[in-house]
Amino acid sequence: MEASLCTWSVFRSLLAILQWWVFNVTVIITNKWIFQKLDFKFPLSVSCIHFICSSIGAYLVIKVLKLKPLITVESEDRWRRIFPMSFVFCINIVLGNVSLRYIPVSFMQTIKSFTPATTVVLQWLVWRKYFDWRIWASLVPIVGGILLTSVTELSFNMFGFCAALFGCLATSTKTILAESLLHGYKFDSINTVYYMAPFATMILSIPALLLEGSGIMDWLSTHPSPWSAFIIIFSSGVLAFCLNFSIFYVIHSTTAVTFNVAGNLKVAVAVLVSWLIFRNPISGMNAVGCAITLIGCTFYGYIRHLLSQQPPPGTPRTPRTPRNLMELLPLVNDKLEDKV
Repeated sequence: MEASLCTWSVFRSLLAILQWWVFNVTVIITNKWIFQKLDFKFPLSVSCIHFICSSIGAYLVIKVLKLKPLITVESEDRWRRIFPMSFVFCINIVLGNVSLRYIPVSFMQTIKSFTPATTVVLQWLVWRKYFDWRIWASLVPIVGGILLTSVTELSFNMFGFCAALFGCLATSTKTILAESLLHGYKFDSINTVYYMAPFATMILSIPALLLEGSGIMDWLSTHPSPWSAFIIIFSSGVLAFCLNFSIFYVIHSTTAVTFNVAGNLKVAVAVLVSWLIFRNPISGMNAVGCAITLIGCTFYGYIRHLLSQQPPPGTPRTPRTPRNLMELLPLVNDKLEDKV
């Protein structure tokens, strides 16, 4: 009986990871296809469509199908806490799509792996949080891999590179702000989208209309089959919501260590699939830089797990000694960083 339960648990974990990989890679590839193959070069509008689809999807899941209970948030907290988080959330998604517009998937995904480093540095500089030396050591291969990948990238674009880099900063800011702004609320990925996606739609709709409206009208008049293209664009929005639902499933089916390793392997899968489809040139040193970055991210996750399992230190405090063990750990919720 115990053997069959163990087998089912392993199978469920593998199934959860596989469907998460499928949705994540499909969303990334679809977005890149929209920008490159459909020539729909409007990242603000694509992001806005994603937010609209996610708002509708979250409403259906929570209010209509009742697959997830609604986490109640006071009206005052929606504007005081949720709205600022939604603004950063919006910037994060937009910068990700802007970077996809200008640089290959492989390069964008590698830069996105820089997020642990930006999170640690931000907490150290702004919040004066101190970390175990092993956390800093684990960031060395991440930073080194990113530098090697950037220097050897054959399709380098400065604007796309900066968008991806600032996207890392937005992700880190969102994670850090969540600790203070969402204190007392235990949001899962579906409830997060339920509350933040409508605000993000409201924030982004006017800029998208003003900055990209005329370009979209020109695109409609020149594209050979605009309506079939719109089906693909809105399908990417549906897939983006399904990705959030898949994150909810995988969180409850895997351990933190498994998720960390699977997340880094997912990046490798996305890089491989994007190369097979778009055939963007990748040099040998570029591939080495990407591999070093992913190994560094895995090592970073392993160190975080080790530190979280250690008992609180019993030594007397000094002015530079953390108050408790968690001050040694970055505030990176790896399981909720993948929402698109």
